[in-house]
Amino acid sequence: MEAVILAGGLGSRLRPLTDRHPKHVLPVAGLPFLAHQLARLAAAGVDHVVLAVSYRADEVAAVFGDGSGYGVRLTYVREPEPLGTGGAIRAASDHLDGRADDPVIVLNGDQLSDHDLAEQVVAFGVSGADVSLQLAVVADPRAYGCVPTDADGRVTGFQEKSPDPVSHQVNAGCYVFRRAVIDTVLPGAVVSVEREIFPRLLRDGRILVGHRTDGYWTDVGTPGALVLTSSDLVRGLVRSPALPKPPGERLVHPAAEMHPGARVVGGSVLGEGCVVGDGAVVDGSILMAGAVVAPASTVRQSALGPGSAVGPACVVHASVLGDGARLGARCELREGARIGCDVRIPDGAVRSGPG
Repeated sequence: MEAVILAGGLGSRLRPLTDRHPKHVLPVAGLPFLAHQLARLAAAGVDHVVLAVSYRADEVAAVFGDGSGYGVRLTYVREPEPLGTGGAIRAASDHLDGRADDPVIVLNGDQLSDHDLAEQVVAFGVSGADVSLQLAVVADPRAYGCVPTDADGRVTGFQEKSPDPVSHQVNAGCYVFRRAVIDTVLPGAVVSVEREIFPRLLRDGRILVGHRTDGYWTDVGTPGALVLTSSDLVRGLVRSPALPKPPGERLVHPAAEMHPGARVVGGSVLGEGCVVGDGAVVDGSILMAGAVVAPASTVRQSALGPGSAVGPACVVHASVLGDGARLGARCELREGARIGCDVRIPDGAVRSGPG
């Protein structure tokens, strides 16, 4: 079985973490995020994955190689210019080996779910549909486009974001296509699968079915979501085949240093070369390679980029430090502050919101 992962986005919402790295290699529970996607696909029986990449494509290829370390064979397709989600899927299809009637799994590269991929593929085959869409059920769908279905599970329409949504079912970014349907898209066209291709297929009388799931689903496109997803994986609130270790309060790289007087909890991750000093608290956060938290500082629900440093007696809450950023002593970051790469913040400074 084959799959396509859409991994060409710039990751603008994740800046400054993505100023120097593609979002798909950012660490989540101690592994590059796409490692979790690849492991899920391998567990579902996928042996060939076409990875549609664009931004910093060489770095993505350097991290994942030929895919053998993740149990799949990887083929990279680079977009010279953005083609939209539909155009990227069409470009990737030229590198698939399967026949016209074979199922092809398509995943958005910035979303994570614990639903059974193999079950979705089986249900797709039984339905005789042209496309299956995973539909996540959310409490408040106003921030999403809704996907209503009839009593038989057939998709009846696509509603854009609305203050009065017609359904709590939203597109979760995991599809199963019949290969021949992908090939109906004009090669080289800049087109959205969500806003253009799916509505067109419905108008043309194609059968689209919803695969409703009530489990874990998240979009890791923001720093807060990235940090929370990592914490959830470490604590076992969602399982990943790429993470066989038992759940716990923290995940600490063997080459990280944690002072006996430090407290690291809440599903926090300390990457290679990280240092957490005496009396420091790290709670529900990601410390990337070489990040340092000085004594008596508190870091909660935050992401510290590679080589960044938090000075002594600081408070960092729900904030982000880019690569090499430095906080002086007694600083406070709160309410989503973002400190750019290599920025130095003087002693006693207070930042909130984008910085």
